[in-house]
Amino acid sequence: MSTSPSPQLLNHLQTELLGFAPFAQMGASHVQRFVEHCSQHYFEPGEIALDSSFGVVAVLHFIRRGRVGGAQSANEAPGFELEAGDLFPIGAALGGRAVTSVYTALADTFCLSLPVAEMHALAAQSAPFADFLNNRVQQLLSQSRQALQRSFGEHALAEQTLAAPLSRLPRRDVVCVRPKQPLQQALQTMHDRRIGSVLVTDEANRGALGILTRHDVLGRVTLPGLPLSTPIDSVMSQPVLCLGLQDTAQDAALLMSSHGIRHVPVIDGQGCVVSIVSERDLFALQRLSLKQISTALAAARDVDELAQRAGDIRLLARTLLGQGVMARQLTQLISHLNDVLGQRLVAILADRHGVDLGRVCWLAFGSEGRSEQTISTDQDNGIVFASDSPDEDRPKLLAFAHEVNAALDRCGYPLCKGDIMASNPDCCRSSSEWLQRFEQWIERGGPEDLLKASIFFDLRPLAGEAELARPLTAFIARQAAANSRFRKQLAMNLLRRRPALTWTGGLDTQAQGDKKWLDLKAHGTAIYVDVARLLALAHGIAATSTRERFEAAAAALHLPPQRSEAWCEGFELLQMLRLRLQLDPGPGGDGIGGGGGAENPNLIDVETLNDFDRRLLKESLRVAQRLQRRVETEYP
Repeated sequence: MSTSPSPQLLNHLQTELLGFAPFAQMGASHVQRFVEHCSQHYFEPGEIALDSSFGVVAVLHFIRRGRVGGAQSANEAPGFELEAGDLFPIGAALGGRAVTSVYTALADTFCLSLPVAEMHALAAQSAPFADFLNNRVQQLLSQSRQALQRSFGEHALAEQTLAAPLSRLPRRDVVCVRPKQPLQQALQTMHDRRIGSVLVTDEANRGALGILTRHDVLGRVTLPGLPLSTPIDSVMSQPVLCLGLQDTAQDAALLMSSHGIRHVPVIDGQGCVVSIVSERDLFALQRLSLKQISTALAAARDVDELAQRAGDIRLLARTLLGQGVMARQLTQLISHLNDVLGQRLVAILADRHGVDLGRVCWLAFGSEGRSEQTISTDQDNGIVFASDSPDEDRPKLLAFAHEVNAALDRCGYPLCKGDIMASNPDCCRSSSEWLQRFEQWIERGGPEDLLKASIFFDLRPLAGEAELARPLTAFIARQAAANSRFRKQLAMNLLRRRPALTWTGGLDTQAQGDKKWLDLKAHGTAIYVDVARLLALAHGIAATSTRERFEAAAAALHLPPQRSEAWCEGFELLQMLRLRLQLDPGPGGDGIGGGGGAENPNLIDVETLNDFDRRLLKESLRVAQRLQRRVETEYP
């Protein structure tokens, strides 16, 4: 049922909308325009509000009251719910297509419905409204973090670095008692809760007046023979040393060591006790931490020891994934530890082969060059060396590189199928030879040449003399920004690979038996990487990571920060799905719900995804689709 709002309702509706995003950030005239162009819809419980039979979406609904559930079919239970303040279906309305889910009212539901044409007109006038529509993927990110923690929480061991602030450690419930309570109550509480201490605070839990531990009970209660009616403040330990949320686990460890204590309360900015850190907590932190693994890798004596330690990188990544650490931090962490392993390996084998690392630089390309490695990653590397006689020096370096590549393979980093490795003479060049090669690609290379060469433009020095790589990165940035033909060919190449979406907005998969495969890398993250690389080269941006490239490019194009954040979030959501696929063995032992395994660790069977993960996947692919359209507009 649809009606137009009466004039008496308009002021009331405008005030009502100001309590929700994006209307709270919009100008008053734009909120008024939204209301004036809306009609009202009522959906009774169980009524289908929208499905594919409605055809191309004609209106954008805002839920005033009630709830709407979304499912893959009318016979399924809702996979997600929308409530008051939500807009739907944003993706289909922006894409000019039919919906792929069935939206059903779960209660008496009242909506304001805006025609799609008016939605586009309003978005052109109101930046907050446009940002909200285009950055829908960001609205799902916090939900993604929560779902991810639930999924991996049971596997987590809570390992983190001691440099982490206490605010990032898991919060522990603090059991508090009052100073004048009798000992019997405190001891009964400790027994019932199976805890080793209670904190003594005032009624508001501000500060810590004292602490009573099992150790105190023996020395201050049992041996002196005090009655259980004794007030707690007569036997508690005081004063209590506290730390703030901004202090680190390292600070807690030093405080405990210096004062011989086992517990440190944590207070917030108002002085209220919000958690407590124990000696046991700090011991757990050091069982498997970034610092511990990094130190062990850097001190490894031989290849065998490095191969053994490499497994700790995967274990730590799985642990942190379970703690809610997201894709950007995880891939940086994995890449950092891979760097430490690679640097140590190069140093060990350079010494064995008599290679002077003062005249050689081991280069990282591809995902390692961008510091975006996932768990299942092969090798992409090379060598640049200083030499007046490259042909004479190359054989020794190739022998060295061959052993490094073989050792990396032993450590769990497979040999590159495309042979982009330092043991390939094409990837082992002097400084002048690399400059000539990059000049050829940029000035005279054809589309097929650049398709193969694009991975080299994500170059980063890894081990040896880093100064040897600087002329290469400077040359790439300078020449690429000046050569429009080169950028046009890069654009043509990246447009060959499309996001895995059908023309109706569904997931484009390859059927194999009862599985429907989708390649998260080839038709997902690779598109983001290619667009970010093109934008960086076009604007002379030296950064290599996809996020840094997007942020710098948005600034160069004078786009609002929200635009680049949407690009980054879309990319990182796909990265997260890849990490989950590679880190979780799943019931079949080959990925999250049935991944492609060693043959292709980026293949996911979309039939195994729940509705929420499907939404995340579609949203991130739609952002990639909009990025490609931007490239098509700039390079028609």
